[in-house]
This record gives sequence, C-alpha cells and structure tokens, in this order.
Amino acid sequence: MKREKTKLITSIGGQALMEGIMMRGPFKTTVAVRKADGTIEMEEIQPLNLTKKYKILRLPILRGVAAMIDSLVTGEKALMMSADKALEGEEVPEEELSKFDIWMNEHLGEKTVKVLMAISTIIAVLFCVGVFYFLPTFLFNLTAKAFPFMNDAMIWRSAYEGIIRIILFLIYMSLCTLNKDIKRVFRYHGAEHKTIFCYEYGLELNVENVKKQRRFHPRCGTSFLVLMLIVGILIGLFIPFTSVVLRSVTKILLLPLTVGIGYELIKVCGKHDNIITRIIAAPGMWMQHITTKEPTDDMIEVAIQAMNDVIPENGEDRIA
Repeated sequence: MKREKTKLITSIGGQALMEGIMMRGPFKTTVAVRKADGTIEMEEIQPLNLTKKYKILRLPILRGVAAMIDSLVTGEKALMMSADKALEGEEVPEEELSKFDIWMNEHLGEKTVKVLMAISTIIAVLFCVGVFYFLPTFLFNLTAKAFPFMNDAMIWRSAYEGIIRIILFLIYMSLCTLNKDIKRVFRYHGAEHKTIFCYEYGLELNVENVKKQRRFHPRCGTSFLVLMLIVGILIGLFIPFTSVVLRSVTKILLLPLTVGIGYELIKVCGKHDNIITRIIAAPGMWMQHITTKEPTDDMIEVAIQAMNDVIPENGEDRIA
C-alpha cells in the first residue's frame, strides 16, 4: 500500500524507554517518564551532538557513524534515567531479594543499577559479536563441507551469512516480546511513532488524534538495524577471507562503513516516498510488527508531553 504523504517531515526522533520516552528535537532532548505514582516527570538530557561539534562528521557516511555513537551514548543515559524515575519510591521486600542483590546493595548502594546496566551492556555486546558475526561464518563453513559447490562463489557465503543473521535477529526480537517489561517498552515505541506521525500531519497533539496514526515509521531505529544487516550482505561479497576469525574481525572493522551506508539509506527513505524507497524500507517496516506495539492512552500522554517539549518555535525541525 502506498504511504500517504504527510504535510511535513520532521527531524524530531525518539526512543522508547522504561515507562517513558525520549524525544530529540533540533535544539532540545527531553526524557518523559511515567512514575509509580502516576505522574509524568520530564527532564532535559544533553546529547553528544558530535556533528555540531566537528564539521568533518557532517560528511556522508561519517555522519552516520557519529549519529550511531551519539544515539548509543545518549540512549543509554536516557534509559538509566528512566529506570531511576520509574522505580523511584518502589522498594522490593527484603525477603524477595537474592543474596547477590543484598551484596550489591551493601557494597554499591545507589550505584547498583548503573553497575548492573554496565555489566549487562558488556555481556550484550559480547553476545551480539559472537552470535551475529562468528556464528554465521562458522555455520557456513560447516555447511560448505557438505556442499562444496558453495565455496565456488562468494555470493553463496555472503547471502547465507546474511540470512542467518536476519533469522537470528528475528528470533531474538521475538523472544524479547515474551518479557513483560520489554513488551511495555515496545508499546511506548508505538506511542512514539504515532505521536511523530500526528505532528507530521499537522494535527493537534492529543490522545484521540495520536491513536488514529500508524505505528510503523520509515525512520525507525528498527528499520536502520535491518538495513545494516542487508548492507552487511553486500559488503560481505568483497571480503575474501573464509577463516571464521579473519572474516568476522574484518566485518567488525568494516562496521563503521555498514553503519554509514545504512544511515544514508534510512535518511533517504524517511525523506522521499517512491517505489524505490518503499522497497528499501519494506524489510524494516515488516520488522516493526515485532518491535512496535499498540500503546495505551497513558503511554500516548507521555509521548505527547515529550514531543511538545522539543518542538521548535519556527519550524527549524522540518526536513521536507
């Protein structure tokens, strides 16, 4: 189905958090969180703004790498902030705490959440490197022993590895929906998209107007990740190594190029609506059926407050 034209395309983007949303405008970034008592608390957060600080990072490809670094650092900061606010005032009964929880609280106190977040981030990075880089190459080498013809052309290897990565990504994201907390984050993700669409159509930002909007947005981070996986297949065609270690390490070293190309593609898809951009955006839009769920009214209220706080006065956020 052809995507309807919006009245404007905004540069404002967001990120779903724990019981909240971060909205990032051209001049301001705000975190809005629904606290345990039902109130919404907002706080401004300072992104890295690498492209504003260093002109060279505004060049194509490089700006994608800078945006990814900025997004990861700012997103992590916003996520920790939302966790602190969402859990503020809530105390877990001591009998429900494990010995590890008690030890962490005694030795780290208020730093416990930050330390656990840091540890979980390191584990997640190591897991992703092992699963998405080493495992597909290892599996192809095993398969190629049974089907020697697959070694005749690099396209077999690159396509096989890419498809395995996409399947693993699908499985991982599907499993995430089984966790009730992650599922709520995905619903806030839907609130974020719907609110941005409502604003782009020039409608008043209220719950009823936002509810009517679609939840799948072409500039979504999910679409960006899917595009990176597809770009990785193309880049893999030019990597001559068959060794699991050499090929995986080379792909990791080429990750900035993958990120940069993916970023340029997602910008084009967000700005233009034609048959080519719809084909490019399609896999990411399909994936959003997993990562973007229908929000509740109170989630939409959080998104609206965050959005209103970052909209500039003179339309400086318009990119089309």
